[in-house]
Amino acid sequence: MRTRLLRLLRRPWTAAVAAVALVVSVLVAMPASGAAAAACRVDYTLDAWAGGYTARVRVTNLGPAVNDWRLTWTYTGDQQVTSAWNATVTQTGASVLAVDAGWNGALATGGTAEFGVQGTWRSADPLPDDFALNGSSCGGDGGTPPTTPPTTTAPPTTPPATTPPPSAECGDAVICSDFEDQAGPEPSGDWRFTAPDCQGTGTVAVDSAVSHGGGRSLRVDGRAGYCNHAFVAHAADLSSVGPVLYVRMWVRHTTALPTSHVTFVSMPDSAQGGRALRVGGQNGALQWNRGSDDATLPAQSPAGVALSRPLPTDGWRCLRFAVDTSAGHLDTWLGDEQVPGLHADGVPTQDVDQQWLARGGAPRPTALRLGWESYATGDDTLWFDDVAVGSAPIGC
Repeated sequence: MRTRLLRLLRRPWTAAVAAVALVVSVLVAMPASGAAAAACRVDYTLDAWAGGYTARVRVTNLGPAVNDWRLTWTYTGDQQVTSAWNATVTQTGASVLAVDAGWNGALATGGTAEFGVQGTWRSADPLPDDFALNGSSCGGDGGTPPTTPPTTTAPPTTPPATTPPPSAECGDAVICSDFEDQAGPEPSGDWRFTAPDCQGTGTVAVDSAVSHGGGRSLRVDGRAGYCNHAFVAHAADLSSVGPVLYVRMWVRHTTALPTSHVTFVSMPDSAQGGRALRVGGQNGALQWNRGSDDATLPAQSPAGVALSRPLPTDGWRCLRFAVDTSAGHLDTWLGDEQVPGLHADGVPTQDVDQQWLARGGAPRPTALRLGWESYATGDDTLWFDDVAVGSAPIGC
Protein backbone atom coordinates (compact mmCIF):
# COMPACT_ATOMS: atom_id res chain seq x y z
CA MET A 1 0.00 0.00 0.00
CA ARG A 2 1.19 3.51 -0.68
CA THR A 3 0.60 6.42 1.68
CA ARG A 4 0.96 10.01 0.59
CA LEU A 5 1.00 13.18 2.67
CA LEU A 6 -0.15 16.19 0.64
CA ARG A 7 0.30 19.68 1.99
CA LEU A 8 -1.36 22.56 0.11
CA LEU A 9 0.39 25.89 0.52
CA ARG A 10 -1.13 29.06 -0.86
CA ARG A 11 0.15 32.54 -1.42
CA PRO A 12 -2.40 35.39 -1.75
CA TRP A 13 -3.88 36.04 -5.18
CA THR A 14 -3.24 39.49 -6.59
CA ALA A 15 -4.99 41.34 -9.39
CA ALA A 16 -2.09 40.63 -11.69
CA VAL A 17 -0.85 37.17 -10.84
CA ALA A 18 -1.88 34.11 -8.87
CA ALA A 19 0.79 31.95 -7.32
CA VAL A 20 0.29 28.74 -5.40
CA ALA A 21 2.80 26.54 -3.68
CA LEU A 22 2.05 22.85 -3.53
CA VAL A 23 4.03 20.24 -1.69
CA VAL A 24 3.61 16.51 -2.20
CA SER A 25 5.61 13.98 -0.24
CA VAL A 26 5.42 10.36 -1.19
CA LEU A 27 5.68 8.74 2.24
CA VAL A 28 5.88 5.01 2.63
CA ALA A 29 4.57 3.10 5.62
CA MET A 30 6.14 -0.16 6.78
CA PRO A 31 5.02 -2.80 4.27
CA ALA A 32 2.63 -5.51 5.35
CA SER A 33 3.78 -9.10 5.26
CA GLY A 34 4.57 -10.05 1.68
CA ALA A 35 4.44 -6.44 0.41
CA ALA A 36 7.41 -4.96 -1.40
CA ALA A 37 9.43 -2.35 0.45
CA ALA A 38 9.46 1.09 -1.13
CA ALA A 39 12.67 2.25 -2.77
CA CYS A 40 12.53 5.91 -1.87
CA ARG A 41 10.73 8.91 -0.52
CA VAL A 42 10.19 11.99 -2.71
CA ASP A 43 9.40 15.52 -1.54
CA TYR A 44 8.17 17.51 -4.56
CA THR A 45 7.75 21.22 -3.73
CA LEU A 46 5.90 23.14 -6.43
CA ASP A 47 5.70 26.91 -7.00
CA ALA A 48 3.14 27.52 -9.74
CA TRP A 49 1.78 30.59 -11.51
CA ALA A 50 -0.39 31.14 -14.58
CA GLY A 51 1.28 29.15 -17.33
CA GLY A 52 4.48 28.18 -15.53
CA TYR A 53 6.04 26.50 -12.52
CA THR A 54 9.24 25.53 -10.75
CA ALA A 55 9.62 22.45 -8.57
CA ARG A 56 12.25 21.49 -6.01
CA VAL A 57 12.62 17.71 -5.79
CA ARG A 58 14.24 15.91 -2.86
CA VAL A 59 14.72 12.15 -3.17
CA THR A 60 15.68 9.97 -0.22
CA ASN A 61 17.07 6.51 -0.92
CA LEU A 62 15.36 3.90 1.29
CA GLY A 63 17.06 0.93 -0.35
CA PRO A 64 20.66 -0.24 -0.76
CA ALA A 65 23.36 2.30 -1.52
CA VAL A 66 23.72 3.28 -5.19
CA ASN A 67 26.49 4.96 -7.18
CA ASP A 68 24.11 6.70 -9.58
CA TRP A 69 20.38 7.32 -9.66
CA ARG A 70 17.49 7.79 -12.07
CA LEU A 71 14.20 9.19 -10.77
CA THR A 72 11.06 8.86 -12.91
CA TRP A 73 7.56 10.22 -12.50
CA THR A 74 4.41 10.87 -14.51
CA TYR A 75 2.66 14.19 -14.99
CA THR A 76 -1.11 13.97 -14.89
CA GLY A 77 -1.67 17.39 -16.47
CA ASP A 78 -0.11 19.04 -19.53
CA GLN A 79 3.13 20.16 -17.87
CA GLN A 80 6.26 20.44 -20.01
CA VAL A 81 9.73 20.61 -18.44
CA THR A 82 11.85 23.37 -20.02
CA SER A 83 15.00 23.34 -17.85
CA ALA A 84 16.56 21.80 -14.75
CA TRP A 85 19.44 22.20 -12.33
CA ASN A 86 21.52 19.67 -10.37
CA ALA A 87 20.17 16.89 -12.65
CA THR A 88 19.60 16.13 -16.34
CA VAL A 89 15.85 16.00 -16.92
CA THR A 90 14.09 14.79 -20.08
CA GLN A 91 10.42 14.28 -20.86
CA THR A 92 8.58 11.95 -23.25
CA GLY A 93 4.86 12.57 -23.29
CA ALA A 94 3.79 12.61 -19.65
CA SER A 95 6.79 10.57 -18.47
CA VAL A 96 9.76 12.41 -16.94
CA LEU A 97 13.26 11.08 -16.30
CA ALA A 98 15.78 12.83 -14.01
CA VAL A 99 19.38 11.54 -14.00
CA ASP A 100 22.00 12.58 -11.45
CA ALA A 101 24.54 15.24 -12.43
CA GLY A 102 27.52 12.96 -11.74
CA TRP A 103 28.85 14.69 -8.66
CA ASN A 104 25.61 13.95 -6.75
CA GLY A 105 25.09 10.40 -8.00
CA ALA A 106 26.15 8.43 -4.92
CA LEU A 107 23.27 7.80 -2.50
CA ALA A 108 23.83 5.82 0.68
CA THR A 109 20.90 4.15 2.40
CA GLY A 110 19.00 7.09 3.88
CA GLY A 111 20.98 9.53 1.71
CA THR A 112 19.30 12.37 -0.15
CA ALA A 113 19.78 14.36 -3.35
CA GLU A 114 18.01 17.55 -4.38
CA PHE A 115 17.44 19.07 -7.81
CA GLY A 116 15.02 21.41 -9.50
CA VAL A 117 12.95 21.73 -12.67
CA GLN A 118 11.15 24.56 -14.40
CA GLY A 119 8.38 24.23 -16.93
CA THR A 120 5.16 25.42 -18.51
CA TRP A 121 1.53 24.30 -18.50
CA ARG A 122 -1.62 25.38 -20.33
CA SER A 123 -4.80 23.92 -18.85
CA ALA A 124 -3.81 21.91 -15.77
CA ASP A 125 -0.90 21.63 -13.33
CA PRO A 126 -1.79 18.83 -10.88
CA LEU A 127 0.82 17.05 -8.82
CA PRO A 128 2.84 14.24 -10.45
CA ASP A 129 2.46 10.55 -9.70
CA ASP A 130 4.29 7.20 -9.92
CA PHE A 131 7.71 8.18 -8.59
CA ALA A 132 10.34 5.46 -8.96
CA LEU A 133 14.05 5.35 -8.14
CA ASN A 134 16.21 3.26 -10.50
CA GLY A 135 13.07 1.45 -11.63
CA SER A 136 11.75 0.62 -8.15
CA SER A 137 8.56 2.30 -7.00
CA CYS A 138 8.65 4.90 -4.27
CA GLY A 139 5.05 4.07 -3.43
CA GLY A 140 5.16 0.33 -2.77
CA ASP A 141 2.98 -1.87 -4.97
CA GLY A 142 0.27 0.64 -5.76
CA GLY A 143 -2.78 0.82 -3.56
CA THR A 144 -5.04 3.84 -3.17
CA PRO A 145 -4.43 7.28 -1.72
CA PRO A 146 -5.73 7.93 1.79
CA THR A 147 -9.32 9.09 2.09
CA THR A 148 -8.52 11.69 4.76
CA PRO A 149 -8.22 15.28 3.48
CA PRO A 150 -4.74 16.65 2.83
CA THR A 151 -3.12 18.62 5.60
CA THR A 152 -2.98 22.38 5.04
CA THR A 153 -0.10 24.32 6.55
CA ALA A 154 1.39 27.76 6.28
CA PRO A 155 4.13 28.15 3.67
CA PRO A 156 7.71 27.92 4.91
CA THR A 157 9.44 31.21 5.66
CA THR A 158 12.45 30.16 3.59
CA PRO A 159 12.45 27.69 0.68
CA PRO A 160 14.44 24.50 1.08
CA ALA A 161 17.84 24.80 -0.60
CA THR A 162 18.78 22.72 -3.60
CA THR A 163 22.04 20.81 -3.54
CA PRO A 164 24.82 23.21 -4.62
CA PRO A 165 27.60 22.31 -7.02
CA PRO A 166 30.36 20.22 -5.46
CA SER A 167 32.45 23.12 -4.25
CA ALA A 168 32.20 26.84 -3.65
CA GLU A 169 35.88 27.15 -4.53
CA CYS A 170 36.84 28.73 -7.84
CA GLY A 171 38.60 25.75 -9.42
CA ASP A 172 39.91 26.79 -12.82
CA ALA A 173 37.71 29.91 -13.04
CA VAL A 174 39.02 32.80 -15.13
CA ILE A 175 38.17 35.26 -12.34
CA CYS A 176 38.60 34.21 -8.70
CA SER A 177 38.84 37.20 -6.39
CA ASP A 178 38.30 37.68 -2.67
CA PHE A 179 40.07 41.09 -2.76
CA GLU A 180 42.62 39.93 -0.20
CA ASP A 181 45.40 40.97 -2.59
CA GLN A 182 44.30 44.60 -2.40
CA ALA A 183 46.90 46.46 -0.35
CA GLY A 184 45.46 49.97 -0.25
CA PRO A 185 42.11 51.77 -0.43
CA GLU A 186 42.17 52.15 -4.22
CA PRO A 187 41.33 49.12 -6.42
CA SER A 188 44.51 47.77 -7.97
CA GLY A 189 45.97 44.75 -9.72
CA ASP A 190 43.33 43.11 -11.91
CA TRP A 191 40.64 45.52 -10.70
CA ARG A 192 40.50 49.11 -12.03
CA PHE A 193 38.02 51.94 -11.52
CA THR A 194 35.93 52.80 -14.57
CA ALA A 195 33.01 55.06 -15.43
CA PRO A 196 31.78 53.56 -18.73
CA ASP A 197 29.74 56.53 -19.95
CA CYS A 198 30.14 59.43 -17.54
CA GLN A 199 31.43 60.00 -14.02
CA GLY A 200 29.85 61.85 -11.10
CA THR A 201 30.15 61.61 -7.34
CA GLY A 202 29.92 57.82 -6.98
CA THR A 203 33.02 56.18 -5.53
CA VAL A 204 34.67 52.76 -5.30
CA ALA A 205 37.13 51.66 -2.58
CA VAL A 206 38.65 48.60 -0.94
CA ASP A 207 36.98 48.11 2.45
CA SER A 208 38.90 46.43 5.28
CA ALA A 209 36.05 46.82 7.81
CA VAL A 210 33.31 44.83 6.02
CA SER A 211 33.84 41.51 4.24
CA HIS A 212 32.12 38.22 3.52
CA GLY A 213 35.23 36.15 4.05
CA GLY A 214 38.75 37.23 4.92
CA GLY A 215 39.48 40.85 5.69
CA ARG A 216 38.62 42.86 2.57
CA SER A 217 35.81 43.54 0.13
CA LEU A 218 34.99 46.01 -2.59
CA ARG A 219 32.76 48.93 -1.51
CA VAL A 220 30.72 51.04 -3.92
CA ASP A 221 29.00 54.24 -2.83
CA GLY A 222 26.50 54.63 -5.64
CA ARG A 223 24.76 57.90 -6.35
CA ALA A 224 21.55 58.68 -8.21
CA GLY A 225 21.47 60.27 -11.63
CA TYR A 226 22.45 58.93 -15.02
CA CYS A 227 25.90 60.56 -15.18
CA ASN A 228 27.05 59.01 -11.93
CA HIS A 229 28.61 55.76 -13.05
CA ALA A 230 31.06 54.13 -10.63
CA PHE A 231 32.40 50.64 -11.40
CA VAL A 232 35.47 48.48 -11.15
CA ALA A 233 36.35 46.33 -14.15
CA HIS A 234 38.35 43.12 -14.01
CA ALA A 235 41.18 42.74 -16.52
CA ALA A 236 40.21 39.21 -17.59
CA ASP A 237 38.98 38.73 -21.16
CA LEU A 238 35.80 36.62 -20.98
CA SER A 239 35.39 36.29 -24.76
CA SER A 240 36.31 32.60 -24.82
CA VAL A 241 34.68 31.51 -21.55
CA GLY A 242 31.88 29.06 -22.17
CA PRO A 243 29.88 27.87 -23.94
CA VAL A 244 28.05 28.70 -20.69
CA LEU A 245 29.54 31.52 -18.64
CA TYR A 246 28.90 31.12 -14.90
CA VAL A 247 29.21 34.01 -12.44
CA ARG A 248 29.11 33.82 -8.64
CA MET A 249 29.42 36.75 -6.25
CA TRP A 250 28.47 37.71 -2.73
CA VAL A 251 26.66 41.06 -2.48
CA ARG A 252 25.64 43.22 0.46
CA HIS A 253 23.79 46.53 0.23
CA THR A 254 22.02 49.06 2.45
CA THR A 255 19.00 50.37 0.51
CA ALA A 256 16.16 48.41 -1.06
CA LEU A 257 16.16 48.40 -4.86
CA PRO A 258 14.18 51.43 -6.04
CA THR A 259 11.25 51.74 -8.43
CA SER A 260 13.50 53.30 -11.05
CA HIS A 261 16.05 51.33 -13.06
CA VAL A 262 19.51 50.68 -11.56
CA THR A 263 22.45 48.44 -12.50
CA PHE A 264 25.15 46.91 -10.28
CA VAL A 265 26.65 44.28 -12.66
CA SER A 266 27.58 45.38 -16.18
CA MET A 267 29.12 43.12 -18.83
CA PRO A 268 30.18 44.53 -22.20
CA ASP A 269 28.57 42.30 -24.83
CA SER A 270 30.12 41.82 -28.27
CA ALA A 271 26.75 40.58 -29.58
CA GLN A 272 25.43 44.09 -28.85
CA GLY A 273 28.39 45.87 -30.38
CA GLY A 274 29.89 46.44 -26.95
CA ARG A 275 26.71 47.67 -25.26
CA ALA A 276 26.18 46.15 -21.82
CA LEU A 277 24.33 43.08 -20.62
CA ARG A 278 23.26 44.26 -17.17
CA VAL A 279 22.00 42.89 -13.87
CA GLY A 280 20.25 45.33 -11.55
CA GLY A 281 16.79 46.21 -10.38
CA GLN A 282 13.54 47.95 -11.21
CA ASN A 283 10.22 48.21 -9.40
CA GLY A 284 11.94 46.88 -6.28
CA ALA A 285 13.08 43.54 -7.76
CA LEU A 286 16.06 42.07 -9.57
CA GLN A 287 16.11 42.22 -13.35
CA TRP A 288 18.24 41.67 -16.44
CA ASN A 289 18.52 44.51 -18.93
CA ARG A 290 19.96 44.70 -22.45
CA GLY A 291 21.62 48.00 -23.22
CA SER A 292 21.10 47.99 -27.00
CA ASP A 293 17.28 47.90 -26.92
CA ASP A 294 16.52 48.34 -23.19
CA ALA A 295 14.72 44.98 -23.08
CA THR A 296 14.12 43.64 -19.58
CA LEU A 297 13.80 40.18 -18.05
CA PRO A 298 11.22 39.80 -16.60
CA ALA A 299 8.71 42.10 -18.25
CA GLN A 300 8.02 45.04 -15.95
CA SER A 301 4.31 44.25 -15.58
CA PRO A 302 3.03 43.59 -12.04
CA ALA A 303 2.87 39.89 -12.88
CA GLY A 304 6.39 39.88 -14.28
CA VAL A 305 7.89 41.73 -11.31
CA ALA A 306 6.16 39.26 -8.96
CA LEU A 307 8.13 36.45 -10.60
CA SER A 308 11.44 38.10 -9.68
CA ARG A 309 12.84 38.66 -6.19
CA PRO A 310 14.11 41.66 -4.23
CA LEU A 311 17.76 41.79 -3.19
CA PRO A 312 17.51 41.75 0.63
CA THR A 313 19.42 44.46 2.48
CA ASP A 314 21.90 44.47 5.38
CA GLY A 315 23.31 41.00 4.89
CA TRP A 316 25.51 39.07 2.48
CA ARG A 317 23.62 37.35 -0.35
CA CYS A 318 24.97 34.87 -2.86
CA LEU A 319 24.02 35.85 -6.41
CA ARG A 320 24.74 33.43 -9.26
CA PHE A 321 23.87 33.50 -12.91
CA ALA A 322 24.57 31.57 -16.09
CA VAL A 323 24.76 33.00 -19.62
CA ASP A 324 24.55 30.47 -22.45
CA THR A 325 26.60 32.10 -25.21
CA SER A 326 25.45 29.51 -27.75
CA ALA A 327 21.70 29.09 -27.17
CA GLY A 328 21.15 32.50 -25.54
CA HIS A 329 19.58 31.11 -22.38
CA LEU A 330 19.85 32.83 -18.99
CA ASP A 331 19.48 31.45 -15.47
CA THR A 332 19.71 33.30 -12.17
CA TRP A 333 19.91 32.08 -8.57
CA LEU A 334 19.58 34.05 -5.36
CA GLY A 335 21.27 31.74 -2.89
CA ASP A 336 20.23 28.28 -4.09
CA GLU A 337 16.81 29.40 -5.34
CA GLN A 338 16.42 29.72 -9.08
CA VAL A 339 14.43 32.91 -9.73
CA PRO A 340 11.55 32.11 -12.14
CA GLY A 341 11.32 35.59 -13.65
CA LEU A 342 15.05 35.74 -14.34
CA HIS A 343 15.06 32.62 -16.52
CA ALA A 344 15.04 32.62 -20.32
CA ASP A 345 15.12 29.35 -22.27
CA GLY A 346 13.82 30.39 -25.68
CA VAL A 347 10.27 29.26 -24.90
CA PRO A 348 7.93 32.29 -24.67
CA THR A 349 6.57 32.79 -21.15
CA GLN A 350 3.86 35.35 -20.44
CA ASP A 351 5.05 38.36 -18.37
CA VAL A 352 8.65 37.13 -18.43
CA ASP A 353 10.45 37.24 -21.77
CA GLN A 354 8.25 39.03 -24.34
CA GLN A 355 10.81 41.81 -24.77
CA TRP A 356 13.81 39.55 -24.34
CA LEU A 357 12.89 37.18 -27.16
CA ALA A 358 12.04 40.00 -29.56
CA ARG A 359 15.70 40.15 -30.50
CA GLY A 360 17.48 37.04 -31.73
CA GLY A 361 21.04 35.98 -31.06
CA ALA A 362 22.97 34.94 -27.98
CA PRO A 363 24.92 37.30 -25.70
CA ARG A 364 28.72 37.12 -25.63
CA PRO A 365 30.02 38.94 -22.51
CA THR A 366 33.64 40.03 -22.81
CA ALA A 367 34.33 41.53 -19.36
CA LEU A 368 32.93 41.94 -15.84
CA ARG A 369 32.21 45.27 -14.13
CA LEU A 370 30.82 45.70 -10.62
CA GLY A 371 29.46 48.98 -9.30
CA TRP A 372 26.42 51.25 -9.53
CA GLU A 373 24.55 53.00 -12.31
CA SER A 374 21.24 54.76 -11.72
CA TYR A 375 19.01 56.11 -14.45
CA ALA A 376 16.86 58.32 -12.20
CA THR A 377 16.64 58.09 -8.40
CA GLY A 378 18.45 55.67 -6.15
CA ASP A 379 21.51 56.00 -3.92
CA ASP A 380 22.94 52.80 -2.46
CA THR A 381 26.06 51.49 -0.76
CA LEU A 382 27.12 48.02 -1.90
CA TRP A 383 29.88 45.56 -1.07
CA PHE A 384 31.12 42.76 -3.34
CA ASP A 385 33.23 39.79 -2.26
CA ASP A 386 34.27 36.27 -3.35
CA VAL A 387 33.68 36.90 -7.05
CA ALA A 388 34.21 34.07 -9.56
CA VAL A 389 33.63 33.64 -13.31
CA GLY A 390 34.25 30.42 -15.22
CA SER A 391 32.98 27.73 -17.57
CA ALA A 392 31.59 25.47 -14.80
CA PRO A 393 28.98 26.10 -12.08
CA ILE A 394 30.36 27.54 -8.85
CA GLY A 395 28.42 27.07 -5.63
CA CYS A 396 27.75 29.53 -2.84
